[in-house]
This record gives sequence, structure tokens and C-alpha cells, in this order.
Amino acid sequence: MTSSAIQVIEVAPRDGLQNEKTLIATADKVELVLRSVAAGARRIEAVSFVNAARVPQMADAGDVMAILRGEGDLRAQGVSLIGLVLNRRGFDRALEADVDEANFVVVASETFNRRNQGVSIADTMAQIADTAGLAKHEGLTFGVTIGASFGCPFEGEVAEAQVAALAREAAAMGVSEIALADTIGVADPMAVERRIALVKAAAPGVSIRCHFHNTRNTGLANAYAAWRAGASALDTSVGGIGGCPFAPAATGNIPTEDTVYMFERMGIRTGYDLPTLIDTAGWLQGVLGGKALPGMLAKAGLFPAAEIAART
Repeated sequence: MTSSAIQVIEVAPRDGLQNEKTLIATADKVELVLRSVAAGARRIEAVSFVNAARVPQMADAGDVMAILRGEGDLRAQGVSLIGLVLNRRGFDRALEADVDEANFVVVASETFNRRNQGVSIADTMAQIADTAGLAKHEGLTFGVTIGASFGCPFEGEVAEAQVAALAREAAAMGVSEIALADTIGVADPMAVERRIALVKAAAPGVSIRCHFHNTRNTGLANAYAAWRAGASALDTSVGGIGGCPFAPAATGNIPTEDTVYMFERMGIRTGYDLPTLIDTAGWLQGVLGGKALPGMLAKAGLFPAAEIAART
């Protein structure tokens, strides 16, 4: 059953920036979060707590969170700040930084999980089990992302049964949300529908979120398919920036503004203000040295402007 609304989660401050070679100033990362809030984002993946030697762009995650917590009460505005973690140490840092949600990643292929996290899938799942109870005790929303849910750059095709099995195991640990990530942008709409159906059966009652990369230009089609299949949330990135440092040729996320335009044009509520999103994409382009961003709406503009502005 489709919904008349879709939750759009802004991930530019984390997944969007992590692949940038030039280090972005902490103040600009904070500003990106605040501009996203002004545009309507209510769940934002603000930081990741990972090895700074491997992902230098996220070395200031603690500083970003400390500044955001001093910028006024974002919680009073209904804003939830998400921290991505890959292991128990990252989870402990996220807890210390006072995030609202911890998003723990496991990768669906053994090779990629070892390259991304340095341990086996079984080891990662054991760490998830170890932290799920602590998250509940601390009142922290706890979700699991299954990376490379649609394909692996090292092993090729990923079996649907493997994704379902990981979802079933995560659900048994009491996670509140399971995200299916197309880390290298190989998904197609029918594959999205099949995997969501399998995960819904394997993890009944658990919210499903999807994370698509637009590497092969199928991202928006997959986002539409995910909504049709019953996903309640989608990850997007302002301007369409992003990528994975450990996945060859993995390019950006689906652009927030393009995704919001598509759904709002369909009459599906997102809660975002499109003119503000477009302004944010323009600002971000300047922060990134003026390089062209993948997003299309900021180039083409709204249509028709008055109608879209009124509906957002």
C-alpha cells in the first residue's frame, strides 16, 4: 500500500561530503545541517564516527555535533541528528556526542564488509547485537543499514536471500529501522520491489528505508519503486553529491531537490521547501569550489513555480 507522504532524510553532511578530496571546514558542515533544517529536513545524517585516517572528512564529527548542540534546541524543532557507525567504538563515540539516532552498517557481501569495516559479517552482526540493547537503554533510536544490498563491486550479484537473512537477524535484535543501501548504484526498480517485499516478510513491523546512489542513472526510478513497495523513508543528498571511499566508481546520491520535486509533483508530501533547497544547492556548490553538482532541478528551475511553491 502506498502512502500519501514520504520521509526524505538528508545525508549530504555525511555521505555527501565524505568522498570530497578537499577537507570542508567544520563551520560549513554545521551550516549545511542548519540550511537543511531550514529547507524542511527533520532527519539528517549529520556525521559518521569512523576511522579518521580512512575517512579524513569525518575527523571532526565530534566537533560538528558539539556545535550543533550549542546552536539552539534542534530537538524542539523535531529534528533528529543521525550518526553513522561501523563498530562498537564508533557507537560509543556517537553516544558520547549526543546523537538522536545511531545507524549501524553491515555490508551484504563478505569481501566488501571486510574492506569497509575490517571484520567479517558475523563479527559486525555480533557488534550490532552488543549495542542494540545499550541503545535501547540509553533511549537512542537504533537502525541498521545493509550496504551493497543490490550488488557488490568485488563479488558481483548479492543474493536476495542474504539480504533477507540479515534483515531477519537485525529485526530479532530489536532495531527500529532497516535501510537497504544500493551502495554502488546497480539496483533496478523490480529488484527494489522484490527486496523490500522480502525484508517486510523477514522483519515484520520494522520500518524500511532506502538509500540509492545514482551511479547508473536509475536512482529516481528506484526511489519511486521503493515508495510504491512500502518504504517509509529515503536517503537523499543536496545537489546529488556523495559516494563511498571504499567502492570503486560509486558516485553521488540521488539529489534531495530532484527527489522532492518528483514526489511533490505527484502530490506526495515531503515537508520540504523547494526554493530553499535550490538555494542550499547553490550555496553548497560555492563551498565545493564552484564545481558543477549532479542535481538537475537547480539547473532547470521549478515548474510551474507558483504551484510548486504553494504545495511545499
